Amino acid sequence: MDGGTSGIRYPWPDPPEEGAATEVAPGVLWMRLPLPMALDHVNVYALDDGDSWTLIDAGMASNRSRRIWQRLLDGPLAGKPVRRMVMTHHHPDHVGLAGWFKAEQGAEIWTTRTAWLMARMLTLDEQHAPTEQTLDFWRACGMDPEILARRTAERPFNFADVVAPLPLGFHRLKEGDEVTMGGRRWDVHLGNGHAPAHATFWSRDDNLVIAGDQILPSISSNIGVYATEPEADPVSDWLESCERFLPLAREDHLVLGGHKLPFTGLPMRLHQLIDNHHGALRRLSEYLAEPHTATECFPPLFKRRIGEGEYGLAMVEAMAHCLHLWHEGRASRVVREDGAWVWQSVSK
Repeated sequence: MDGGTSGIRYPWPDPPEEGAATEVAPGVLWMRLPLPMALDHVNVYALDDGDSWTLIDAGMASNRSRRIWQRLLDGPLAGKPVRRMVMTHHHPDHVGLAGWFKAEQGAEIWTTRTAWLMARMLTLDEQHAPTEQTLDFWRACGMDPEILARRTAERPFNFADVVAPLPLGFHRLKEGDEVTMGGRRWDVHLGNGHAPAHATFWSRDDNLVIAGDQILPSISSNIGVYATEPEADPVSDWLESCERFLPLAREDHLVLGGHKLPFTGLPMRLHQLIDNHHGALRRLSEYLAEPHTATECFPPLFKRRIGEGEYGLAMVEAMAHCLHLWHEGRASRVVREDGAWVWQSVSK
């Protein structure tokens, strides 16, 4: 879902060009890698540790991304080795080449235990056809029959397609840890909702916040429910995280996110993210005065047409919001003959 940008400031109106870097603070470089999707980029960062670099996130594994990384290593990173690869969360656009840096440069991988387990499990779990559990979940969401038939016959997306093999060991990050990177001390605070145990880093020595996908400007991170945990409530997890971060947020914080542009105005942005989802839930509750499946709830949630390229992410986010109302006792559900859950608001 889109969010407004009133009060948000962008110190750099343009991103770095492919293979180039922008210094956003002393010893902190901002770079970009391409993604083969509507959100066509991921931001990555390099922190200067003196004789080596710490990298924040790695991009998807592809020949193009490897070539870009090599240009960055030879150019802006000045040929110094990468000794530490920090993964903010387990999604493939952030972990894709982490294992490559381990294999090529011996970089230690630092991340949360949950992110590590999710990334490694999903990379090893290669599937050539959708599982029955996945098909049942798609039906429960009310997936369009034509899309369901097409996806049933296709090889599903696999992490292994875009994530290099991950090594066995890693260094665990926990809530409340203090880590030193780029000549700064950082407090580790974990968020949830977009991804479980998503690591964010808050500098004790200046105004930097490395937020990954937990806090983005202008767009709200996708919050979805999947067949792996079909009755999860990530919307609740998301709201709790945003509210917990509010006392930490300062107006002068420079937020380095996983997508879009670095920005200031963090307290306002957190309020926007909270208010956006409460507003979406209010619209959804009103819409569910009449019974609907999750995929029939796109209009009140997104307020725009959802194309097939966005359909999957929209579906899991709609399911997440329906489930949130259900968990709170604000909606009921019944299963239809075709396996779809049909949701309806509960009058109180």
